Amino acid sequence: MRTLAIGDIHGCNVALTCLLEQVKPRADDQIIFLGDYIDRGPESRAVINAMIGMTAICTPVFLRGNHEVMLLNARTDELKASVWQSCGGLETLFSYDAAYDPAWPAKIPETHWKFFEDTVRYFETNDHIFVHASLDAEVDMADQPHWLLHWEFVERMKPHKSGKRVICGHSHQYSGQILDLGFGVCIDTGAAYGGWLTCLDITTGQWWQANDKKEVRQGALATIKSLESAN
Repeated sequence: MRTLAIGDIHGCNVALTCLLEQVKPRADDQIIFLGDYIDRGPESRAVINAMIGMTAICTPVFLRGNHEVMLLNARTDELKASVWQSCGGLETLFSYDAAYDPAWPAKIPETHWKFFEDTVRYFETNDHIFVHASLDAEVDMADQPHWLLHWEFVERMKPHKSGKRVICGHSHQYSGQILDLGFGVCIDTGAAYGGWLTCLDITTGQWWQANDKKEVRQGALATIKSLESAN
């Protein structure tokens, strides 16, 4: 069984499709999606359809990103809806044929609303913590503030007291390279900004990337390989 993490998709369904073709998910794989499935990119609706379909392919875990937070808040608040649309939400509404429609929430299928509502704040394994954005190094995961999990930047992250390695997204790396801090790894490699969408095998350090130009590449993180050698 592989444990894989996939970074911020942001409506980039072409990159997602190409990435999954490389990774070839298997029934015994567990894939943790780190959130921000929507906004900025052109195909948010298709991405959510793909996410819902992942349950028939492998064992997925869907974290909530700050863009899902904004969408859920926007559903019943006009001011928050305006803010969300200015942060990439308008592109999402275009994908649902709902742009500039005051009744836009009704254009999003209930199955998609359920998907957004069912996303989780974080996920833990014996050796890893998965969050969308960051965390408080001295706080148990159940007590983590929402704003840190969804909005904080990785540059201010410190090693968590549990000793577990943290896998996150949110802080896009314009270089297209995974940010490896040793105690934590950020795999938002800027898919929404013409960059790469990343999948990381958290055990072996192998990674795969794809973009909306249908380009692909792969490699491995040196630190994880070094840790394996030490053990």
